[in-house]
Amino acid sequence: MKEVKITSDYITLGQFLKLTDFASSGGEVKYLLSSLEIYVNQELENRRGKKLYHNDVVKIDEISFKITYDNQ
Repeated sequence: MKEVKITSDYITLGQFLKLTDFASSGGEVKYLLSSLEIYVNQELENRRGKKLYHNDVVKIDEISFKITYDNQ
């Protein structure tokens, strides 16, 4: 499982997809959400505004990411 560090309280799923280089624009985010099965905490998710918090797990294809808070 890969860790993704955030410095704010949360990050949206759309921002997460751009941060992890799955998408480079908002248009790509919309396309990915409609074409891929993306799970947040084992629940299928398709909202780009879904808020991701510390310890949330995102699974895209067979790749899992854990959101961690970096307060530095």
